[in-house]
Amino acid sequence: EVQLQASGGGLVQAGGSLRLSCAASGFTFDDYTIGWFRQAPGKEREGVSCIGPSDGTSYYADSANGRFTISSDNAKNTVYLQMNSLKPEDTAIYFCAARWGPTLLPYLEGYDYWGQGTQVTVSS
Repeated sequence: EVQLQASGGGLVQAGGSLRLSCAASGFTFDDYTIGWFRQAPGKEREGVSCIGPSDGTSYYADSANGRFTISSDNAKNTVYLQMNSLKPEDTAIYFCAARWGPTLLPYLEGYDYWGQGTQVTVSS
């Protein structure tokens, strides 16, 4: 059974940092692209970043570029999202998801498996 477990959310002040973790199980980690998405209240879900654990290829949405860093620990089947310089507009539920195949265009579409979210709240 495919499982994706997101954790690491919390309450942080603007300018602070958080590191989210996505622990994957039930599939061959290297064969998939892992993505991070978020959904703020009243807004549509948006893609944040993704990575291909097999080769480290990564992609960032404009909202994340320069502030967030995605990485993977293949020995632990875990993908991380380091979020720095957080802003109140980063407040959302963050989800991780997986899709089969390498990290290619369209980077943040077509994900098949989703984990539960972790809440990130950034206070001003």
